[in-house]
Formats: sequence, structure tokens, C-alpha cells
Amino acid sequence: MKFTVPDETEQITVKQFLRKNCEMSARTLAKLKRCENGIMLGEKQMRSIDLLHGGDVLQINLPGDNVHIEPSETAVPVAYEDSSVIIFDKPPGMTVHPVHEYRDNTLANAAAYHMRKMGESYSFRPVSRLDKDTSGLVLCAKNRYAAAFLPSHNQKKYKALCHGRLEGSAVIDKPLRIKEGHTIQREIGEDGQRAVTHYRVLKNYGEEYSLLELWLETGRTHQIRAHLAGIGHPLAGDDMYGGSREKFPRQCLHCCAVTFTHPETAKEITVSSDIDFLISD
Repeated sequence: MKFTVPDETEQITVKQFLRKNCEMSARTLAKLKRCENGIMLGEKQMRSIDLLHGGDVLQINLPGDNVHIEPSETAVPVAYEDSSVIIFDKPPGMTVHPVHEYRDNTLANAAAYHMRKMGESYSFRPVSRLDKDTSGLVLCAKNRYAAAFLPSHNQKKYKALCHGRLEGSAVIDKPLRIKEGHTIQREIGEDGQRAVTHYRVLKNYGEEYSLLELWLETGRTHQIRAHLAGIGHPLAGDDMYGGSREKFPRQCLHCCAVTFTHPETAKEITVSSDIDFLISD
């Protein structure tokens, strides 16, 4: 990774630049200090106390990862990729991480297969996760620094098809808690964690369905699913939250856009993935 010191900077220490300007964690900086050629300016290995000036370009060489996930020959579309970031377009029916009943055909296994094809080796670090039956974009970091930087520098949008007719746009600001007697299912409850969901209606299908665009201020488990169910408009196909599977085999929820600040260049990048929830007669 390369980071350029802003031209207007008169002088700044390596530590100050990496911690303040690049938002590098103290833990990552400590690893770099112990790594041979971890922080380089041209041919010179830099110490954290060394001074930098405007226009200097630091080369950061993070230590390699130990990869332990077995690849499976499952091709998942890659919506975006560079040396620090990769975004997969996950299909429905695929878990992100291996779990007891799903050990092989997961996004982690597919990512390991993609790495092998590309001749790369890095840990699978999803910055965001999607439920098994939710489709769409999953933002992943290729190194420790990107994994620490990206969680606070990204915003996702979703498309959803819900039961009933909604109009215009609104904010659902209702706390969510674990439903009594369940381990994963959520419900609206005053003693829950604050959860805020924004939505706007893109299209109505009579009184039966509404197509929504949504974005979140908080990232609670099942937030969109529980919020829409809580206002009487569960996702089509989401039988856990009261939706019907008569026309849809899974919940109609898709992460359709990710906007993130690039951890190296600080440029804002938006990646999109569209979907049509086809309604059969």
C-alpha cells in the first residue's frame, strides 16, 4: 500500500501521519515497526519518529496472512477488486462464513477459490455480512489496515419487496431486542438496542407489494426484516417474520449498492448491483 503526504504538509512524523491522516490503528503500526521493510520511503526503512514532508510517498508492507479456509470451486461474481478491497455479489442461499450445517459452499470458501485463481493469499475479512438468503454486495478487506479502516467508512443501500402498500419515504426509529424464546429472531421492544432504518418507496404493485430502497443508521441483526415486520409490512418470502413464501422462495432483500472511502486513496467509490424481484401471476 502507498500513502502520499499532502503537499501542504511542512513536516510530520511517520507515526503522526499514519495514525492521524491514515487512521491506522496502534496495533497495526506496532506490527509494521517489527516487520522488516514494513514502512519504506524509497529505499529507506522508516522509524515511527522519522519526519515526513509534503509529497513524500510511504510504502507500507503489511505482514502476510495465514489462510486456513479450504477453497471450493464455486464462482461468485466479483463486483469490484483492487489490491486492498474486494466486493463479492453474493447469491441467495449462501452463508458468508462456514457454520455447522454449511461447511463448504460458503462465501469464505468461494473467496479462497478466487484467491487461488488470482495467485493471492489473504484472510477472508468481510466488513459487512448478509443473511444466508439475502443477496447482494459484500464488502471485504484484503489486509489488516483496510479491515480496520472500512467499517466506519462505508454505507450500504438495499432493495426490498415487502407485503402491503407503503407510500413516500419514512424513518423507522424503533429499538430491537431478541424475541423471547428465540436465539436469533428480533422484535421491536423498548428495552432493545436503538435501531434506525430509512426507506423510500420505488414502486407499488397495487395493494399487494411495495418495492423499497433502504439504508441504515445502525447495523442490528435482522434490522430491516424485523423493522418492516414490526410496522406490519414483512418482506415477501420471509416466513420467519410473517412474510409469505407463496410466490418467493426466500426473503426479498438485496444489498444493491456500497459506497466506501478507499483506504489508500481516500477517494469515494460506489459499486452497484441491481435486482428484479419478479412477481408471478
